[in-house]
Amino acid sequence: MSPVALQDPALKALLDKMVAARQLAAGDADLLLHQPSGAALKTEEDVLQWLAKEYGLDYTTLDDVDPDRQLLSLFPARLLLKEELLPLKRVNGAVHIATSRLFATQGLDALKTLTGLNLKPVLASSEAIQREMKKRLGVGADTIDTLDEEKGFEVVDENAEDTDLDNAAEDASIIRFVNQVLKDAIELRASDIHLEPFEDEFRIRYRIDGVLQDVSVPAQLKRFQPAIVSRVKILSHLNIAEKRLPQDGRIKIRVEAAEVDIRVSVIPMLHGEAVVMRLLRQNSTLRGLKDIGMDHRELDCFRRVLQMPHGIILVTGPTGSGKTSTLYTALSEINDSVRKIITIEDPVEYQLKGVNQIQVSEKAGLTFARGLRSILRHDPDVVLIGEIRDQETAQIAVQASLTGHLVFSTLHTNDAPGALT
Repeated sequence: MSPVALQDPALKALLDKMVAARQLAAGDADLLLHQPSGAALKTEEDVLQWLAKEYGLDYTTLDDVDPDRQLLSLFPARLLLKEELLPLKRVNGAVHIATSRLFATQGLDALKTLTGLNLKPVLASSEAIQREMKKRLGVGADTIDTLDEEKGFEVVDENAEDTDLDNAAEDASIIRFVNQVLKDAIELRASDIHLEPFEDEFRIRYRIDGVLQDVSVPAQLKRFQPAIVSRVKILSHLNIAEKRLPQDGRIKIRVEAAEVDIRVSVIPMLHGEAVVMRLLRQNSTLRGLKDIGMDHRELDCFRRVLQMPHGIILVTGPTGSGKTSTLYTALSEINDSVRKIITIEDPVEYQLKGVNQIQVSEKAGLTFARGLRSILRHDPDVVLIGEIRDQETAQIAVQASLTGHLVFSTLHTNDAPGALT
């Protein structure tokens, strides 16, 4: 009989990967490749469950496990994250600790030496451990843990000298923490990041699909609040010495192939400065109309509306609900060589080929209302107004729709009926 290895190269690739990660011993991999039962193993979880039975260990998916926070505080977060070790609970004097790397013994040995505790490994997948660590330890836990241990790093208060705050904000660990928060929010497709100072905590929240969600953060994060805010202000080209007045700035970053424009608002609060960052993905690929979540009947109706020669189309909803994305998708649908399309936006979130786009500049006096009046003198067929914010803009938009123009815009409401009230 041919060995399983010849019949299933995918299994061999999986086992080789797990051996390299020290999740599996080479002898066990060879055993699985040459016995019929190995053919049933398709995933890392399958192999780990087989390994648990083979070595008499427990296996957990971590779905129904609530790690003891007090127990977690006994271990250095940096080491737990590096070695992918997650303390779960105490049982009969032994600490059960989840690991996917049974044969990477240096991590467990280091924890035993540091704590003097008896540790019992429990197998779990690498993905499950990383997910739970992020939830339990918080974003940037290893970075904050490093800062906490650095003897040369001293946290300064809100009233410290500007040079002290500047130096703290340029610390490599603070830079890494802020970068991690930005990267995390972008990966989760958050529309906004909120950094909120309170008396005894520094809270971080992401707005995802229009809803604010708490982000787990290290317990000691409050100590680093001034340095974190100063780092954001430096990135935004704001004055770190100004802590009494609101400031607005912007950051432009590249994450892999995507450019992200970040609008930053800093406002002084009772317990420090609060920061809100709006994330605008410059290179996001626009979806087609069929992909924006409408059923067939709604989609047919929307397409008929888009073919009207004039009128006004309002897309309404709360922050982050997809109003602008819907409008851009609609513009892409009707963008052709026989129509002139002009937009006025704050900010320009997507760059559309063949569409004339204007960026609002309040400082220069270019408001929605003023820009809209000028647009109407440029003989447009279609006009997009990023948002109707005041009565003057609303009046001009309605007037334009009554004089032969197709007008698109958004209103910030909780629902569609809210546009009428």
